[in-house]
Amino acid sequence: MLGIGLKHTSEQTVSEALTAMQMGSGDLPVFATPAMMALMENAAMMAVANELPEGCTTVGGHIESSHLRPSKVGEKVSAVAEVTKVDGKKIEFKVAAYSGETLLGEGTHLRFVVDKEKFISKLG
Repeated sequence: MLGIGLKHTSEQTVSEALTAMQMGSGDLPVFATPAMMALMENAAMMAVANELPEGCTTVGGHIESSHLRPSKVGEKVSAVAEVTKVDGKKIEFKVAAYSGETLLGEGTHLRFVVDKEKFISKLG
């Protein structure tokens, strides 16, 4: 059942493909902000995945986060997402990313529960 407190941690190692240079969000070989936010979204998606009705998933609606510290290629990064509010199909999360115990960024994320087939069918 969807509820406040559901939590998940997603992890990845910073690769060349995840750098700002490669993703086009900057010109330095450090973990890209879009990659950090994608990891946060993944943690949020996974936090509720097992509690959704059959045939449903969640899609991101809004994300807001700081990015406080750079991470180099080879560094392990984790993102934690925790449900803070459920209002029908709308789910709000607290998100944060870390390298070890060091906070890389934190913020909020909003996801919506959708029926997979109906969602895709609207694309035409």
